[in-house]
Amino acid sequence: MSDSKSKPRGASTPQPALQAALTDAAADPVRRALWLDTLEQQLRPCLPPALAPHCRLANVAGERLVFIVDSPVWRAKLRLASAELLDAARSVGLTVTEVAIKTTTAPLHPNPRAETTAPPVPEASRKALAAVLASLESPDSAGGGTAPDNRRGGRKR
Repeated sequence: MSDSKSKPRGASTPQPALQAALTDAAADPVRRALWLDTLEQQLRPCLPPALAPHCRLANVAGERLVFIVDSPVWRAKLRLASAELLDAARSVGLTVTEVAIKTTTAPLHPNPRAETTAPPVPEASRKALAAVLASLESPDSAGGGTAPDNRRGGRKR
């Protein structure tokens, strides 16, 4: 039996998750995602204020900026703002020549509160539920306090 199995390996303090992910073999996709997020934060101020919540930088593929928008209307508006985006991207060191725009049907920034809140209950449903609960609590609701002899609805013999 070996003592090496009983001793813990490495440092006794855990690494932060991001640091652990960046030191792993999977670091390249994580670094790229962080770079894309930083790039989006640099380009977002160049977008018209009404357009910014409806689009997101998805990728930089060669000489192309790839954006995702959440409807065809915002696709057209982003196409009109593409010259400013290209200038802003060039100013931060990218050699891009075009903007590609993809449209999605899913919201780009889902509302986390919308997923956790229940839909409103109609007043009629509230009243019906209160009546059912009240009938369960009252002692007279069990058929006058006596149980029926025949539960199948037949006559007593």
